[in-house]
Amino acid sequence: MGLHHSLRGDKPLAMSGTARRAATATLVALSIVVAALALWKIKAVIALLFLGFIVAAAMRPGVEWLNRRARVPRGAGVLIHYCALLGAIALLLWLIVPRALSQVEQAIGTVPTTSSQLRHQASHSSGIKHEILVAVQKRLKKLPSIGDIVHPVVSATKTAFEILIGIFFMFAVGAYWIFERDRAIGLVQSMLPRRHRRVTRDTWLLIDQKLGGFVRGELLLVLFVAVVLSFAFWLDGEPYWLLIGAAAGVFEVVPIIGPLLVGIVAVAVGLTAGWQTALGAGIAVLALRQLEDLFIAPRVLGHAVGLSPLVVLVSVTAIGILFGGFYVLLAIPIAAVLSTLVDVVVRDVDPAEEDVPPLLFPAKDAEG
Repeated sequence: MGLHHSLRGDKPLAMSGTARRAATATLVALSIVVAALALWKIKAVIALLFLGFIVAAAMRPGVEWLNRRARVPRGAGVLIHYCALLGAIALLLWLIVPRALSQVEQAIGTVPTTSSQLRHQASHSSGIKHEILVAVQKRLKKLPSIGDIVHPVVSATKTAFEILIGIFFMFAVGAYWIFERDRAIGLVQSMLPRRHRRVTRDTWLLIDQKLGGFVRGELLLVLFVAVVLSFAFWLDGEPYWLLIGAAAGVFEVVPIIGPLLVGIVAVAVGLTAGWQTALGAGIAVLALRQLEDLFIAPRVLGHAVGLSPLVVLVSVTAIGILFGGFYVLLAIPIAAVLSTLVDVVVRDVDPAEEDVPPLLFPAKDAEG
C-alpha cells in the first residue's frame, strides 16, 4: 500500500520536472530567435563595427612600429594614419578628377541640352540613334512635377548623410579598437578555463593579423590595377581610359565579380571605337587578371587569408544573396575568420605556429 502511494506521488513530480525542462527549452529557443531578429535589425551597425575592427587591424602594425621606433604615442600614430589616408585620397582626386571631368564632358558633348536641339537631332538622325532621340523627346513631355523631384532629392541627401555618419562611426571604432583590443581579449580569457586561454589569445591575434595583412595588400592591389590598366587602356586607344582604369582599381575590392564587370565594361566601351580596341581592352584585362592571380596577389597578400578561389566565390555569392550588395565587401574577411576558427577548433591547429603575412610590417608589430 505504501509502495503504491509512493509511485503515485512520484508521477506528478516527474511530470513537473518534464514541464520545467520543456518550458526552459522553449524560453531558450525564443530567446535565440529574439536575439537573431534583433541582430538582423542592426546588421548594418554590426557590419560597420566589423569594418572598424578591420581598419584597426590594418593600421595596428604601423601604429606599433611608430611607437617602438620613434616613440610616437599610439593616439598620435592613429591620427598620422588617418591624415595619410586623407592626403592620399586628396592627391588621387587632384590627379584624376580634372582628366576624368574632361572625359565626361567629351562623352556628353554631343548630347542635346535643350528641347530645340533634341528636336533638331531627332529630325536629322536615322536608325537606332533616331529612335533613341525620339523616345527621349517623348519622355521629356512627361516630366514629373516639382514635388516629385524634391522627394528623391531629400531622400538622396538623407542617404548621403547616413553614409557619412557610417564612415565616421567605422573610423572611430577603428581608432578606439587600437586601445581596447587587448582588454577585450583579457576579458574573454577570464571567462574561459585556464587551459584554453593561450589558444584563445593566439587565435584572436592570428585573425587580427590575417585581416590586417589582407586589407593592406588589397590597397596595394587597388593602386596597382588602376595604374596598370589605365596605362594599358591609354595605349590601346580606349575611350575614357582613365575613368575605366580608376573604376577597375576601385572594383578590385569586390572579389571575382568586380574584375568581371570591369572587363565587360571595357570591352563594351572599346566597341564604340572599333573591334580592335575592344579586343585590346579585353586582352589587357585578362592578362592582368592572370598575372595578378598567379604571381602578384600571392606575393603581395602573402596568402593572408588562405582561401581557395572556390571558397571566395561561394562566400561572395552567399553574403550577397543573404545580406545585399554592400556586405559583399565583408565576404572575404568573414570567410577568413570562419576558416581560422575551423582550423583551430575542428582541425586542432595551433594558431601560434601559423604563418603570418609580413606585408609592410613584421608580424610582431601587430601583436601590440
